[in-house]
Amino acid sequence: MKDIKLVALDLDGTLFDNSSHISERNLTAIRSITDKGIHVVISTGRPFEGIPFNQIKGTGINYAITANGSGIYEISTGKCLYENAMDEELVTPILNFLLTRDIHMDAFIGGKGYTPVQCVETAQKLTVPSSIKNYIITTRTRLDNILQFIHENQLKVQKMTLNFYPAADGTLIDRETVRKFLVSNPSITTVCGGYNNLEFTRADANKGVGLRKLAEILGVNPDATMAIGDTENDLAIIEAAGIGVAMGNATDAVKTRADYVTTTNTKDGVAAAIEHFIL
Repeated sequence: MKDIKLVALDLDGTLFDNSSHISERNLTAIRSITDKGIHVVISTGRPFEGIPFNQIKGTGINYAITANGSGIYEISTGKCLYENAMDEELVTPILNFLLTRDIHMDAFIGGKGYTPVQCVETAQKLTVPSSIKNYIITTRTRLDNILQFIHENQLKVQKMTLNFYPAADGTLIDRETVRKFLVSNPSITTVCGGYNNLEFTRADANKGVGLRKLAEILGVNPDATMAIGDTENDLAIIEAAGIGVAMGNATDAVKTRADYVTTTNTKDGVAAAIEHFIL
């Protein structure tokens, strides 16, 4: 049994139940190990502002790997400790293509979420859980011209998330066209973060790289880490951690490559894994 010093937790489909709520059993397990001096960190595809600050208050969680590893933050101060984002030259031609598609897109910049105003109506058509849809609709800054915003402010994009809605026959409009376009670009990494979305970052950015970077910052041996997740964007961190744990509701690919499969996100799978390996 490894002597775990850091535990990284995905949010959606992992620490969250299907209503984006963290159970009391999960919170109790987290407090039990942070009280022992073990670091518990968030590892999410969300931007920094998408972290459930109120729900994790008092748990001892003070670090977050965000935007699929593109930004690492200290929660108590909001300070960005590490960033590996896409510059304007890389992201502009991709955005020019995406803006011609009938999709919903979010750009994560400086820990915040931005969405082109043309995507407002598309958000209502998405077939995702109501808690996820509400999160997307209510937490984004709407931009009339996202390309101009990036150019004029000389900004870098940590990650982009693309969501698709179904046609009458159930197929997701533009998803396959967009997927082929993205995976043909060797300068970015494209994964699915759940609900048939697509997410992309710089090619050398992922949650696994983020985990190793944060472990270095905190002086933790990477072998003394555990990571828990459920979808494709968690594969890199599950493989990078000393112990990789798949949720019971994880995709088959994640389960196959994990060291251990815990219970589902609706049955306190995070707490079950912490109890099994640490408590």
